[in-house]
Amino acid sequence: MNAPVDVSFFARAAKPLTSYRKYWAARFGTAKFLPTTRKEMDALGWDSCDIIVVTGDAYVDHPSFGMAVIGRMLEAQGFRVGIIAQPDWQSAEPFKALGKPNLFFGVTAGNMDSMINRYTADRKIRSDDAYTPGDVGGARPDRAAIVYSQRCKEAWNDVPIILGGIEGSLRRIAHYDYWQDKVRRSIVVDSKCDLLLYGNAERAIVEIAHRLAAREPVHEITDVRGTAFVRRDTPEEWFEINSTSVDEPGRVEAHVNPYLMVSEQAKANGATCAKEDEAQAVAQAAEAGAAANSVNPAIKPLTFVPNPALAQRAKIKVPPRDRSVIRLPSYEQVRADPVLYAHANRVLHLETNPGNARALVQAHGEGATARDVWINPPPIPLTTAEMDHVFDLPYARSPHPRYADENGSHDGATKIPAWEMIRFSVNIMRGCFGGCTFCSITEHEGRIIQSRSEESIIKEVEAIRDSVSGFTGTISDLGGPTANMYRLGCKSPEIEAACRKPSCVYPGICQNLGTNHDPLIKIYRRARALKGIKKILIGSGLRYDLAVQSPEYVKELVQHHVGGYLKIAPEHTEQGPLTKMMKPGIGSYDKFKQMFEKFSAEAGKKQYLIPYFIAAHPGTSDEDMMNLAIWLKKNGFRADQVQTFYPSPMATATTMYHTNKNPLRKITRESETVDIVRGDKRRRLHKAFLRYHDANNWPLLREALKSMGRADLIGNGKHHLIPTWQPLTDGGYTSARRKNSTSAPVAAKASAPVRLAPVKPSKGRMLTQHTGLPPRDNGSAPPRKAAAGPVRGSIRKPR
Repeated sequence: MNAPVDVSFFARAAKPLTSYRKYWAARFGTAKFLPTTRKEMDALGWDSCDIIVVTGDAYVDHPSFGMAVIGRMLEAQGFRVGIIAQPDWQSAEPFKALGKPNLFFGVTAGNMDSMINRYTADRKIRSDDAYTPGDVGGARPDRAAIVYSQRCKEAWNDVPIILGGIEGSLRRIAHYDYWQDKVRRSIVVDSKCDLLLYGNAERAIVEIAHRLAAREPVHEITDVRGTAFVRRDTPEEWFEINSTSVDEPGRVEAHVNPYLMVSEQAKANGATCAKEDEAQAVAQAAEAGAAANSVNPAIKPLTFVPNPALAQRAKIKVPPRDRSVIRLPSYEQVRADPVLYAHANRVLHLETNPGNARALVQAHGEGATARDVWINPPPIPLTTAEMDHVFDLPYARSPHPRYADENGSHDGATKIPAWEMIRFSVNIMRGCFGGCTFCSITEHEGRIIQSRSEESIIKEVEAIRDSVSGFTGTISDLGGPTANMYRLGCKSPEIEAACRKPSCVYPGICQNLGTNHDPLIKIYRRARALKGIKKILIGSGLRYDLAVQSPEYVKELVQHHVGGYLKIAPEHTEQGPLTKMMKPGIGSYDKFKQMFEKFSAEAGKKQYLIPYFIAAHPGTSDEDMMNLAIWLKKNGFRADQVQTFYPSPMATATTMYHTNKNPLRKITRESETVDIVRGDKRRRLHKAFLRYHDANNWPLLREALKSMGRADLIGNGKHHLIPTWQPLTDGGYTSARRKNSTSAPVAAKASAPVRLAPVKPSKGRMLTQHTGLPPRDNGSAPPRKAAAGPVRGSIRKPR
């Protein structure tokens, strides 16, 4: 199945997804929607489900939703798959709704980590949930993967639990938990699952399903890549590499004997000395001649033989990687010692390339309760043909009918925002080799790009045009984790399989990385030329340092695929935080901005760049945020929505946050420390710098600027950052996401200050996330006649 259009020539020694013999239940055919009730099972003629998928999201049968991809993939293998979506977790009864599964429960918290979904970066509970009908929060528990697994085990104790999804994937080893501010055990231990599948799991789930169907015990399935499980000891045929400590002395090299001749010193170092070797050769020849003429042949020179024991000690044999396992510091060690936590995180990230990654093992518990969490190497990336197979499955491309309103529509009170966001979008690839430390895409999907074929992408665009209700002719996105990494990869398969760098584009673009955007340009042009397609927009995050390598791509993008404004993410302007983020310098942004404005002017269009920035990221000082605020004012940006650093599990930046160490470099007791923004006051200050124009932030900024010795930035001139005067406000703040904001308490009438009226846009205009810019034309609905206030900010897609 290794199609010739694969950009990555990574050796895929794996069984193709379509090569398995279908399970006997394939005779039941394909369901329009996978069943969610016994009534729907009866309509399909099923007496039971082979596999039941439990998910924390509403069931949307679309290739952007994990439960649909896994469900349809298993259905294509012949299995009967049921869905239990957002069950009531207060008891085990809802988990019995479809009966007992014949093979296993597949459990996932959903497309998002349940804790990130429920809590803001300031640990406040959200009132909304984009993956729930009506955008209503509270439909899933905290740490849903653990709760669902335990309820499934309570419902049917003898049914295997296969845990997957991003929540499990990012918690496969002992990890720092931001919400409890402590290190928690691996989710394999806490959930008591039989197997954890991390990363994109199609290859693993198909193999496991067929092996369980063949009656192989689940505890014997220990050789599947991309899985983690509990075992008591290391098998005998494996070589264990101990990496449970740091700062241990290495091999002691022998001192050089000062009395050795030059040639002898050279030989000791594995080299030669030409002149002395020549003289030695003449001497040896003379001795040989004399020996031949010797009267007593029994007399022979002494021969020195190296000691085998010492030779073994000096020469270390490297065990084979496919039979090597690295022992990480135990859970108890990383919980007690931040340095060892940083070391374990660094080792984990170094072992993420499927071409050279070794298995990892981490002990949990001591004495009689001790057990190891064993993590197999990452899954083998899918080929282009396999990617096409996954995305060409018979998805209904809409939410399940159970979520429809009284009119049978999904656009009213029961609308699911996450589906609305991707309703008219097409995912063209997976993976990201950017390696941004605050992002977990690389840890989950890997850094080898897996691309679909052009024919498969065009086929999906046509399917949206012909079958999705409400389509007006605009494709909202043609992208993926990153908009412009389609079919980009390493030029050398040998280098790709051996590389251990966390990023292909930091500190600069690797010389071995192919940056040809021609295949992507071709898809853009072909898609927008289709009959019935009015516009193709690009909504995914753009890697602008890659884009500037192809001016033709930037021209194509700017002149045909931008709906008024384009969102990009420089994240910061200062080198301190940028080096900890592994992001390019602001110079790359300036270069892209010049190209953007040039090509916009050539097309006669007034278009805008919307840069995103992160506040309070590890490595950011107060001066860095002050300089960023100055840059924002100088360039005329007034950000309404700001993003504060959110320490997600297993991310490299989260390790910096927890340990004050930089795992991008070798970890020692004396290695580099990182400035961490802790405490609500300092986090508020960094956020206030991003919103320097908000009068409610001015008192805090004045105090900070004075303490920093920069009172010169306080004044009423254009070159000042904030004014000396303060308007009458109540100190409240209403963001674009109003439902997530806490209203300011209402004071007594006698002492209540005068509240300024909110600024309203002029008739016919709406404000976007950046004050004053016109709205983005996404073509999803006819233009409104007027707007009563600022529109709600859109959900930010991961880069």
